[in-house]
Order: sequence, then structure tokens, then C-alpha cells
Amino acid sequence: MRDLGTVVRGIRTPIIKESDDLATIVVNSLINASKNNNFEFRDKDVVAITEAVVGISEGNYVTVDEVAEDIKNKFNNPEELGIVFPILSRNRFSLILKAIARSTKKLFVQLSFPSDEVGNGILDEEKLFNSEYNTASVITEAEYRNSFGDWIHPFTGINMLDFYKQLIEAENCEAAFVFANNPTEILKYTNNVINCDIHTRYRTKEILKKAGGNVYGLYEIMNEPINGSGYNEKYGMLGSNKSTEERLKLFPRTGQQLVEEIQQRLKEQTGKTIEVMVYGDGAFKDPVGKIWELADPVVSPAYTNGLEGTPNEIKLKYVSDNKYADLRGEELKEAIKEEIRAKDKDLKGKMITQGTTPRRLTDLIGSLCDLTSGSGDKGTPVVFIQGYFDNLADE
Repeated sequence: MRDLGTVVRGIRTPIIKESDDLATIVVNSLINASKNNNFEFRDKDVVAITEAVVGISEGNYVTVDEVAEDIKNKFNNPEELGIVFPILSRNRFSLILKAIARSTKKLFVQLSFPSDEVGNGILDEEKLFNSEYNTASVITEAEYRNSFGDWIHPFTGINMLDFYKQLIEAENCEAAFVFANNPTEILKYTNNVINCDIHTRYRTKEILKKAGGNVYGLYEIMNEPINGSGYNEKYGMLGSNKSTEERLKLFPRTGQQLVEEIQQRLKEQTGKTIEVMVYGDGAFKDPVGKIWELADPVVSPAYTNGLEGTPNEIKLKYVSDNKYADLRGEELKEAIKEEIRAKDKDLKGKMITQGTTPRRLTDLIGSLCDLTSGSGDKGTPVVFIQGYFDNLADE
């Protein structure tokens, strides 16, 4: 019997730069790693590439000026703008905010509270609980500073209200803030609105439009090129990252072409059908900082067909404790292996699956990859996974 189940390896590659042949780099790095570390390729292995290097290699960049120009075009050179539900992130949103401020003279910013949609806090929740306010309240900037203004983020050590206000004013734009969880509050200040939320973006835009707002979602900003710039027709500015102080890398556009090419080339070189995906943020939540990691619009924007679907697994603990409660040792193992072999092809809704993880394969595998590669200096933008689709019955 095999001693190992799923094995995950971070694969080091050369530093990826704009216009690099990423498919060749990924394939060569994998082949070299297999030779140097004595592992063989198998059918249903998974190769995952972080979206960052995909966007870099395809040169999908925009400048702050280009984003500002697109906003001016869409709102016809607005004197004032409102934004609703931006996330609180220097890496993810600061340059977008700079571009929005550069496009107008006055900016109204509506922040959700006690945190943004991905869990970045803006105030002390205990203070909120013991205050006169609740999550249905509207809190002015002055009220916020009086009741919650001493709050700083436990990891970054800064208050994002102060950071965002300074950034806006540095663009010679007047800044005004309000804290409210009903998106229509912004319409009391201006009719021109960009809704900046990620996962609730369509609903928020619909609410604002029904209330009479002139609204664009952040996913509609830079959804086509400005003077030959990068763009993303599906996600716009969502999934973008700070590159320099005046440049952003957008979510990749060519991921599907890339994963299919890599799969074909690995088939030619190894004889195996290997699944390939592009991954961004993992879909998990930090229990201490309360941050839900998924600031990208999706975990995986591109993947090969074999990664479609959800797991179809039985819960070993449930079967062992119930159906085979009287068995032990090798007899128990063989009984459970036979249970696995005989399981239905679709276990959805069956008691035998309770406690398994009902999520898409790409979300599960993408989260595994994001935790493996990290976001810092590991230098492993490619992750190679073996045995993910195996089970106890596989020898």
C-alpha cells in the first residue's frame, strides 16, 4: 500500500518579466524539477501557476493616468464622484483610489463597517458593540474620529481612513468620508458613483441604479484599453495589484490559452494528462486578523476541463464510527476501501458525505496553492500537486 497521499511541491522558476514565454518557463521548470528531485509525472497531476506571473508575462499593466482617463470618459469629466465599499488595502486599492481622485475635484468615500467585505477592519468591534451605533447606523467622519479614531490595524499598524484621506488630498482632490452599510447612502452626496465591492458587485450596482444613481462598477473600469494600455474585459480593475507608485498589474486575460498550451506540451513530453490552472487568492479566512483572503474576483480565472466540478467523497470518520463501528485494523481498512470503490458517482445530498468540503475543486486547489507559494519571497510561482484525486482505495 502507498504510504503517501497528496504531495504538494513549490516549483522554483526564473524571475518572470514582461513578454517572457511563460509556457516554456513553466514546462522546463517542471521537467528540470522532476529530474533533479526524482519524481515522475502521472495522469491527474495538477500544475498551478499564480496569476501574478501570468499578468506580468502578458504585459497586462495600466498606469494611474490611464485609469483616471477612463473614469473621466465614463463620467464625462465629473466635478465630483462617490465610491462605495472599497476594500481597505494599500496593495489592492491605493493606486485605484489615486486614479479616482485624479479624475475629479471632490470625492465622497462610503466605507462599510466594522470591516470591508474581505474582513479588513476599520474600527474596534467591541467599542462599536458598546456604543450608541450599530451596523444599521450612518456614522459621519467626525463621529468616527470621536468614537473610533484611535483604531489601527493590528498587522499593518495604520488607520486606513487616515491613509486614504492623505492619498486623495495629495491629488488636489477634496475628500469626504461616511460610514454606512446601505449603498444608497452615497446618493445623498453625489449621483456619480463607482461601486468598488468585489463579490457583491452586481447586486450593489443594481441597488444603486434602481435608486437613480449614475453607476459604474470597478469591474467596468479599464474593461477596454486606453491608448494601447492593458485591460481586462471581464473584471476591469478587480484583481489588480500595485506594481509601482504609478502602475498597476491587472488580472490576467490569456490564462485559458496558457493552461491549454501547457497541458498539451506536458502531454507531448511526459505522455501524461496533467491538469493545469491559474490561481490567485485562496478562499480562506484568517482567524486572528479576520481577513477573508479572496480579494480577487475568483480563485481561478482559467483551468483545464479535468478541474471542473466538486469533490465526490465519503467521510471516512462517519463510515468508521457508524457502519463499521465494530471493525478494527486491517478488516476496517478493507471494508472502508470497498465502500469507496462502491460509492455513487454523485453523492450530493447523501448523509455519507457530511463533513466533507462542499466547494469547487478549483477553489480548494487554488487555496492549497496560495498557501504553498505564499505572497512573499519563496520564489515558487508554480505549484505541482500529485495525488489530489487519489483516495484510500487507490494502490
